[in-house]
Amino acid sequence: MLRLSKKADYALMAMKHLAQKGGAPSTSAREIAEQYDIPIELMAKVLQRLVRRGLLISTQATQGGYMLSRSSESISVADVVEAIDGPFTVTACSSEKHDCEQYGKCSVRGPLWQIRERIVAALGTVTIAEIANENVATASAVAVVRR
Repeated sequence: MLRLSKKADYALMAMKHLAQKGGAPSTSAREIAEQYDIPIELMAKVLQRLVRRGLLISTQATQGGYMLSRSSESISVADVVEAIDGPFTVTACSSEKHDCEQYGKCSVRGPLWQIRERIVAALGTVTIAEIANENVATASAVAVVRR
């Protein structure tokens, strides 16, 4: 089972919100946080991480806020989740640290890595535009359970 962190969940909610606003002026972190009852400080941190990863643009000034850096059709769920949580892992050996005692003798490492790649590929096929339109194709859907 794949579990997204709360931060990744909030990031997807924010990205959907911004995508639904289309070309409207930028949106504040406060507006998004209040819309979904998310603590403002947490939403601000999530949005800043998305800015650092190039998925959002942040503008300062009285009408400042956040907007998508590119079209919602070109931003995948995988892009957002990896921006918040880092690379996907399914086992301890999925990372580059190889900190599992069984690493050298493991007989399922290869198949588990293939599963990881399929999960990443599936999440990469679902765009923020699809989520915003609530039109995620059944074939591309991935069951996601909140942490």
